[in-house]
Parts: sequence; structure tokens; C-alpha cells
Amino acid sequence: MHFDFSFSHPTIWVFLAIVIVIAGAVYKGIHKVMAKALDDRGEAIRKELNEARQLREEAQTLLASFQRKQVEAEEQAKDIVKQARLDAQTMANNARQDLKERLDRRAEQAEAKIKNAEAQAMADVKARAVDLAAKAAEQILRRDLTSTDHNALVKDGIAEMGKVLN
Repeated sequence: MHFDFSFSHPTIWVFLAIVIVIAGAVYKGIHKVMAKALDDRGEAIRKELNEARQLREEAQTLLASFQRKQVEAEEQAKDIVKQARLDAQTMANNARQDLKERLDRRAEQAEAKIKNAEAQAMADVKARAVDLAAKAAEQILRRDLTSTDHNALVKDGIAEMGKVLN
């Protein structure tokens, strides 16, 4: 390569212009401004990274918290279902017991009605027997009033009452 140092050559002028611009920029402190801008940008990036790291940590904390809450909610749901099953079983047992008690009361009432009906029927039979005995005695007395054997009349009346009562 060959360099020609003549001032008429444009390469020399371009080179000198660049050197002057660079020297002027260094003299005015452009390198400090650029370094400060780069440092500021680096600091801004560092702050963003720190903020992102904090946000990530908060997100992980929230995630862990929500996962714990989810586990607790699932456990509570299981407990609620378990308690509901126990309550349903208790209610079913109570309903069975209540139904049994009602049926027992109705059976007792039916038995009492049957006993009352039996007592009423017995009273009706006895009343009917007394009426029949009275009628039989009346008929015997009317028919055999002239007869003198009173002992036979009493025995016949007792026999008729025995037939009616049986």
C-alpha cells in the first residue's frame, strides 16, 4: 500500500476532519456523557432486573400461598362432605327411629281400639245374655206359673243362661 501525503488528496482531509471531530468531542467531554448515559442505562437495567426478581419472588410467594389455600380448601371441602354424610346418616337414623316410634304408637292405639271393641262386644253380649235370660225367665214363669216345682224352674233358667253365655 502506498500513501500519498499530498493535501490535494481527499483522504487526508477526511482523516483530518474525523480527528478534529473526535478531538472536539473528547475536549467537550462527550466520552463522559456517553459513559454516564451507558452507566444510567446499566443502572436502569439493574433496577428493572431487581424489580423483576422481586416480582418473581412475590409471585412465587403468592403461588405458594394459593397452593396452601387450595390444599386447605380441598381439606375443608372433604371435611364438609364428611360432615354432610354424617349429618345425613344421623338424620336417616333419626327418621327411622321417629317412624318406628310412630308405628309403635299407632300399633298401641290400634290395640287399645281392639281392646275397647272387645270390651264393648263383651258388654253387648252380656247385655244380650241378660235380656235373653230375663225373657227366658219371663217365658218360663208365664208358661209354668201354675206348676209347683220352683226348683226345676230355677235349674232350667240357669241352664238357659249357660247356653246363651257359651
